[in-house]
Amino acid sequence: MKTNTGPETPATKFLRKHQVAYSSHLYAYEEHGGTKVSARALDVDEHQVVKTLVMEDESEKPLIVLMHGDCKVSTKELARQIGCKKVEPCKPEVANRHTGFLVGGTSPFGTKKAMPIYIERTILDLPLIYINGGRRGYLVGIDPQDLQRLLSPIVVQAVLK
Repeated sequence: MKTNTGPETPATKFLRKHQVAYSSHLYAYEEHGGTKVSARALDVDEHQVVKTLVMEDESEKPLIVLMHGDCKVSTKELARQIGCKKVEPCKPEVANRHTGFLVGGTSPFGTKKAMPIYIERTILDLPLIYINGGRRGYLVGIDPQDLQRLLSPIVVQAVLK
């Protein structure tokens, strides 16, 4: 298991505990910069950078959606596929409470509360993805098959075209 040294976070502890190889990538975090900034800093295609979005259904039950950095989630299509009336983003303080991570540093690994995780189908076709490592300005490079094995996300097709 090779890892570059990066910060110790609940996400990296989770990955190490499950013996998953990952690479660490620190970059200068920019408020509201999103995946455009991290992709540019890492010199990778923004499509390979996966954002971790904390949303909620009409009953305010939280869920996580993993989406390509250069794509938007069709909340209407997602709600239809998962059998909800509606899905919308959580307020930042609510997302923080559910995950234990600050918005901009949310990782699907090592969240405070277990939540259903949905992943855009095409992410699993990539050879390598970069996803938040549990801190602003910190991504981990990981094989999407490891992510699938660890988190058992529900595969959806919810890219906004």
